[in-house]
Amino acid sequence: MISSVSNAHADWQRMADTALAGEMISREDAHAVLNAPDEQLLDQLAAAYRVRRQYWGNRVRLHFLLNAQSGLCPEDCGYCSQSSISSAEIEKYPMLAQERIMEAADRAAQLKAGTLCMVISGRAPGERVFGKVLEAVRAVRDKHDLKICACLGLLNAEQVGRLKDAGVETINHNLNASARFTSEIVSTHTYDDRVATVEAVKAAGVKTCSGGILGMGETDDDIIDLAMSLRAIDVKSVPVNFLIPVEGTPLADVRQLDPRRCLRILVLYRLLLPSQEIRVSGGREVHLRSLQPLSLYAANSIFIGDYLTTQGQTAQDDLRMIADAGFVLETPDGEAFTGDAMEGVPSEYPRAKLPLVEV
Repeated sequence: MISSVSNAHADWQRMADTALAGEMISREDAHAVLNAPDEQLLDQLAAAYRVRRQYWGNRVRLHFLLNAQSGLCPEDCGYCSQSSISSAEIEKYPMLAQERIMEAADRAAQLKAGTLCMVISGRAPGERVFGKVLEAVRAVRDKHDLKICACLGLLNAEQVGRLKDAGVETINHNLNASARFTSEIVSTHTYDDRVATVEAVKAAGVKTCSGGILGMGETDDDIIDLAMSLRAIDVKSVPVNFLIPVEGTPLADVRQLDPRRCLRILVLYRLLLPSQEIRVSGGREVHLRSLQPLSLYAANSIFIGDYLTTQGQTAQDDLRMIADAGFVLETPDGEAFTGDAMEGVPSEYPRAKLPLVEV
């Protein structure tokens, strides 16, 4: 047993060496990462942390998520509580007034977030809503030292250019799943539709943000293929979501994840995407549970606060988790935050009216 564990330790470090050399680990190695026994998990995390540390040190980026338009979506994504086929009990509202968006930006700054992620539901924004987004972006940029990430659905090159001119630094459009698996979870758009938006963002010189949702019933090859696709497109920021099986959605009964599986997925994505920002996103609290701090040894970013239609843990809990694990916050300019991260963060604040999903 000692010999086999020692050999496995060498394998994970070999994979880290490969990633640090800018080369891609083999598909065979990728499968090995996902199917390693539990007793090797800490060795896997140590290898992933070598790669993470090379590019990100011990810094953690904080993003604040704003659901600026909820529900009312014509798409039929099986995982989404905002889709046209969902009967989930969620708040539904049109584009928020600028005053409400500014309140969210104030909250993001108070919680030490470096990026405000402004999300609207729907297939693609109409001109009226798009104009409101541009106005809100300019207002936030005038008041706060916050980077803006916009997630607005399918976009064309002209829209991407206008967002860039308004001050949007990053545009998110998740591939969500592999090319093979996409048709099993949505019929109202294709994998190629999503790739086209990411390519339009990249062509405009705007930072690309694209990731996926894991635990939807996909195979190991689908998980690997998604990561390889993100690498091929050269996506810069990769949110890794773990399916939250919300009652009222077609995937409400899918139960494919446990904390150790989630950690192995994050290890794999760090090895396949060594220099990218990897963000532990939706489902972090639900699926990682008490092992959440270990995710920071592979990932270098989290959302602080709530998600689109589900509740996260409190900001204070997130900040304590980061500090207790020996990590430090990252400032918007990429430096290590040197002050007291808890300063100015209230012990209690109004929470969104969202369910806290348990698995």
